[in-house]
Amino acid sequence: MSTETSTERLDWTGRQFQVEIGAVAHGGHCVARHEGRVVFVRHALPGELAVVEVTEDHGGSFCRAEAVQVLRPSPDRVEPSCPLARPGGCGGCDWQHASAEAQRRFKAEVVAEQLRRIAGLELPVQVEALPVGDEPGALLRWRTRVRLAVDRRGRPGFRKYRSHEVVPVTDCPISVAGAVEQVLGRRWPRGSELSVVADATGQFHVTELPRHGRARPVSGGEVVEHAAGRRWRLSPAVFWQVHRAAADVLAGVVREWADAPTGGVAWDLYGGVGLFAAVLAEQVGPDGSVLVVECSSQSTATGAVNLADLPQVRIRPGHVEKVLTHPDLADERPDVVVLDPPRKGAGRRVVDAVAGRGPTRVVHVACDPAALARDVSLFLRHGYRLAGLRAFDAFPMTHHVECVALLTR
Repeated sequence: MSTETSTERLDWTGRQFQVEIGAVAHGGHCVARHEGRVVFVRHALPGELAVVEVTEDHGGSFCRAEAVQVLRPSPDRVEPSCPLARPGGCGGCDWQHASAEAQRRFKAEVVAEQLRRIAGLELPVQVEALPVGDEPGALLRWRTRVRLAVDRRGRPGFRKYRSHEVVPVTDCPISVAGAVEQVLGRRWPRGSELSVVADATGQFHVTELPRHGRARPVSGGEVVEHAAGRRWRLSPAVFWQVHRAAADVLAGVVREWADAPTGGVAWDLYGGVGLFAAVLAEQVGPDGSVLVVECSSQSTATGAVNLADLPQVRIRPGHVEKVLTHPDLADERPDVVVLDPPRKGAGRRVVDAVAGRGPTRVVHVACDPAALARDVSLFLRHGYRLAGLRAFDAFPMTHHVECVALLTR
């Protein structure tokens, strides 16, 4: 094969061709094959016949593409709610062109496939819808926290898929009504980002995040949220679930599955502001103990204020893998451990440290099914079993899914 032919074969960027669309893959795309290579296709659905255009190709066995013409549509296809949910548009939503039932089915298939491939577990998975107000399973107006980028002309918008290019917007249908409007009508410093938070009281909080320097509050003040039977007073910068219903639903699952004994010891690792710690503190009571470990100093400070009425809660700032090896925790044996790690998962060091303490139950909250499957696989090697799994559509219109796993000895 000549050098010219080889180079052409390994860089298909801009090339269009017709493919049969295969199964959904983790990441918000479907798998197709063309001339011996895998093509990850966005804006397509399984079973469709489509013309795709390659948008990214670094050579090797696969490339990325978008469906620019659907020749044989799937019965699951619907008209997107947002005009920017299209090839070349906003990269935020993956499944606006799929029905609600199909979206949840795709996510369930991905979770099941990751557990099968990585952890060797075969089990049925059902993704449960979350309510938006009085509407169960709504796909729109669920997102209470929005991060926008600013383009070269000072206009706010969202980035294209796998790109730094900003697409200006006037609304975002999955976000709380009025959220994007809070930053329209003025020019912002180019290269900066904007955070908009809508709290439980209906108040908006806007923060400018410059490329260099400190975050600058623009409007709003203290964020108020309600979850786990408590009122939370937060800074707009600390982590909180973006779906209106997610925090309370997840706290309810933790309450059911943790089942911490009265007077017992519970750990809340990657504890944030202490949402799950509040649940655990109720269960162990005033004679028990709850340890919260969180690396964000702002979150731990916020947690200390919100949980000041629960003296059984101890808050330790620091990275989980380091705190768990500290000598003053060497003899502590928790009855139950709740893990809510970042997207990459807890990892081997943390799983080994937790399993080595022998808790009866581990409740693992995860926003990435592949990372969850890796952590579950590690726990299985320590003699734990997956005793329960629930998955929630906490990010409708996107490929993301929130899972809670119960591991028991």
